[in-house]
Amino acid sequence: MKGEIAEKLQSKIKNLPQEPGVYKYLNEEGVIIYVGKAKKLKNRVSSYFVKQHDASRKTRKLVSEIRDIETVVVDSELDALLLENNLIKEFQPKYNILLKDDKTYPYICITKERFPRVFSTRNIEAGKHEYYGPYASLRTMNTLLDLFKRLYKIRSCTYNLSRKNVDEGKFKICLEYHIHNCLGPCEGKQTEEEYEEDIKQIRSILKGKIGLAKGYLKDKMNTAAAEMEFEKAAQYKDKLDHLQNFQAKSLVTNPNIEEVEAYSIKSSESMSYVNFMKITDGVLHHTETVQVKKSMDESDEQVLLYAIFDFRKKYNTASRKVLTNIELEEVEELPFEAHVPKIGDMRRLIELSMKNVFHFMKEKEVLKQEKEDKKAHFQTLLQLKADLNLKELPVHIECFDNSNFQGTNPVAACVVFKDGKPSKKDYRHFHIKTVVGPDDFASMYEVVTRRYKRLLAESEPLPQLIIIDGGKGQLGMAVKALRDLEIYGTIPVIGIAKRLEEIYFPGDSLPLHIHKKSRSLALIQRLRDEAHRFGITFHRNRRSANSIHSELENIEGVGPATIKKLLTEFKSAANVKKASQTDIAAVIGNKKAETVVKYFKEKE
Repeated sequence: MKGEIAEKLQSKIKNLPQEPGVYKYLNEEGVIIYVGKAKKLKNRVSSYFVKQHDASRKTRKLVSEIRDIETVVVDSELDALLLENNLIKEFQPKYNILLKDDKTYPYICITKERFPRVFSTRNIEAGKHEYYGPYASLRTMNTLLDLFKRLYKIRSCTYNLSRKNVDEGKFKICLEYHIHNCLGPCEGKQTEEEYEEDIKQIRSILKGKIGLAKGYLKDKMNTAAAEMEFEKAAQYKDKLDHLQNFQAKSLVTNPNIEEVEAYSIKSSESMSYVNFMKITDGVLHHTETVQVKKSMDESDEQVLLYAIFDFRKKYNTASRKVLTNIELEEVEELPFEAHVPKIGDMRRLIELSMKNVFHFMKEKEVLKQEKEDKKAHFQTLLQLKADLNLKELPVHIECFDNSNFQGTNPVAACVVFKDGKPSKKDYRHFHIKTVVGPDDFASMYEVVTRRYKRLLAESEPLPQLIIIDGGKGQLGMAVKALRDLEIYGTIPVIGIAKRLEEIYFPGDSLPLHIHKKSRSLALIQRLRDEAHRFGITFHRNRRSANSIHSELENIEGVGPATIKKLLTEFKSAANVKKASQTDIAAVIGNKKAETVVKYFKEKE
């Protein structure tokens, strides 16, 4: 740090008070790059500029960019924590922790109008209506809205139901009234007092106070029953059942736990993961897990405190009791009682919160790995493009391999890789139809012709590279097939010889030798090996099927229809051989069963 700048900063630090507050570090452009809180401002800020050789690399980098310091003195360490949280949210300094949350979650809105409406929204108009949420789980929100529809008759129209408009008869009841989803406040068929009572119950449920709504419905049911209004009593009982059913499904812990918030944290080197759960009357009211990017080697306690205040502000919660999986000792006076439960229902809540954290971490790690794999595959394809001097990036590659055993059961395989990964749904087997005997060259001509003739007929996309498992002879037959289809020259085609891993190009007698440790050669080898594996598996299955058939076909007097019945029932000739004459007779009759059993006995 230059002498003039260091002198200026040291002068500022010298005059800082030993009081709680927030400090802001600014860079050369006057942009806030870091916000921190302190119990004693002078001690905390000066600590950044002494013993720099002991500081972490990130801290040294931060200090090297500081050109000015601004501070705000507050009354307590708690006030400093709250102000720090707000400033980080407002300015998002690059060296501060950052909650990775780019989602806009929906809220449930209760409008501030006569006969309020209840609906979900992502657009918040502060001060205009009441909002409950946000709901990280759409399923939870929709379950609540469905519950309200079952319990209460809330209007869905957007009419302005002022007294004047209703008295003047400006509106007419609609279909919702006739199907009993609304009680017709637009025509004055429902009083404002009755409607507001329903809205009051909805508010209590949204705040997690299900007990209030249950008590109200129970009182109404008992009153109606006492007054001999049994139909009305049955309606209230039905609503009460719906509410109790909802509570039973939503219950995660003891219903006697009135209101509590649970937080858990798990960290890696550069990232922390925090879960939040709000429980009221034993019901999980809100839950969300976020990713927090650490910038300055913050402790778990620092990150968790930051996340707690962020969640409380976001969800508008103010529970007195907070459960955590780590001790919170950094701030002396918190606006809640925080403790780490060791046993009982509270401990089970923290364990549930931690399960959510671990699941979220695993999900993020899988996504990260997929991104890294995709990047690695892309780099490999770039290398392959350069090594083979291709015009296009080979995102779609196909590889062919022939397979036969002593000239029997000739088959071929085509495997397909997309974006550097196997696309197994696109793999294809081929029975060789036009070639007699073990002729690999003619077989290659047939399968390449059949493959691309079909793709052309079905207007399917062609690959950016074709690989032939074999040397110059098989490559030449593949080229001939492409020429006959009039697509040679539009698709690059190469052959790979097994012994020396030489790459052959059409018309070039000298092979290309790609470096043995090259990622592009590894990809070509993987395609070749996968085509070989796929073809060999198919070939073995076919040989096995044929050997089973020939064994049963050797039995005189047993025809194809009988063989089919036996194989359908016993699955293999070996199982037929093991079966008793009675079991075989149950499938093909006594006479033929006797013939089959006699055949296997004589063979033994």
